[in-house]
Amino acid sequence: MTFRIAGDLEVRRLGFGAMHLPTEPDSARAAAVSVVRRAVDLGVTLIDTAYLYGGGANEELLAEALHPYPDGLLVTTKVGVARTGPGGGWELNGRPEVLREQVDQALRRLRVERLELLQLHRVDPGVPLVDQVGALRDLRDAGKVGRIGLSEVTTAELEQARGVVDVASVQNRYSLVDREHEPVLRACGAAGIAFLPWRPVLGAATDAAVGAVADELGATPAQVALAWLLARSPVVLPIPGTANPAHLEENVAAADLRLSADQLARLDR
Repeated sequence: MTFRIAGDLEVRRLGFGAMHLPTEPDSARAAAVSVVRRAVDLGVTLIDTAYLYGGGANEELLAEALHPYPDGLLVTTKVGVARTGPGGGWELNGRPEVLREQVDQALRRLRVERLELLQLHRVDPGVPLVDQVGALRDLRDAGKVGRIGLSEVTTAELEQARGVVDVASVQNRYSLVDREHEPVLRACGAAGIAFLPWRPVLGAATDAAVGAVADELGATPAQVALAWLLARSPVVLPIPGTANPAHLEENVAAADLRLSADQLARLDR
């Protein structure tokens, strides 16, 4: 079960979100390295990170665990959120000079010469969207970025961005019980744009319909939620994240779970 991002970058549709991996230099970090290596051993070929996750520490962790990267593995990162100052809080920052600097830092931390997929973490309302996307396009043209994606966008923002550059992916919050961005998913499906739902199993554990289907299949609610996403649209690439090895195994196994037409209909309702 694979998808070609931008028509040429093939990945398995069930990916891994690295946000929850601890990065402190202790036993928890060593366990995180083991988890992400195990994800790759299980066949995961899409791993999602971001500068926001620890101010780059998450990117460094992935490089420590996986570099030199196996053939076919895509590590995608996000830029566009920055600290207000040393030790300060986080704020949206899509100024072109900030995006350029964050891309250069990501290249260094991930130990690569090109980011095959780079996503704008959020649209900064203080900077024209065309300027933010235009800066990423210029980085692509300079050879530092292969493909460009967006995160937490509306259909209008997606359309506007596509007027500036080819958009390869969209990463919005979406799950079986949280379908606020259904219009964005439909737009991505129509255009063949990869849709990476974050928080993909949100609410599954407490939903009665999900629990009933899980009991019927001898699966976990999280597995049912992931299987539903994979059946929802061929452009959906869920990126469940965990630091728990057992949960990782369960999540990856969800790719082989098949829901009947009746079960899908019940979950859709």
